[in-house]
Amino acid sequence: MIDHSGFHVSDIEKSKAFYEKALAPLGYAVISEFPEWKVVGLGVGGKSDFWLVGDGADHPNHIAFAAASKEVVDAFYTAGIANGGTDNGAPGYRQNYTAGYYAAFVKDVDGHNVEAVFHDPNPS
Repeated sequence: MIDHSGFHVSDIEKSKAFYEKALAPLGYAVISEFPEWKVVGLGVGGKSDFWLVGDGADHPNHIAFAAASKEVVDAFYTAGIANGGTDNGAPGYRQNYTAGYYAAFVKDVDGHNVEAVFHDPNPS
């Protein structure tokens, strides 16, 4: 299952306006905004699952897959590295994200940022 994805865009305000209107029929709305980072999160039901990052459209894209446990995140990272991926963030809690956010990041063979994330209800 996909947890969230994101596009790098050349103009955050134009892209925000486009996606806000284009995705409205699907129930999407702007949920999160971080102007200092040029980041906008859209989603349904209070959870941002589609992110826009205004740092230029020439950057690799991002996708995060939902994991059932921390062990699955660890296994994803190990398998990704063993099969041609490169480290983009070892498994661990991301303190600057939401509470219990346990994730690992691997760049695929084309440089795209691929993530596995477990939303731990009881972080240690």
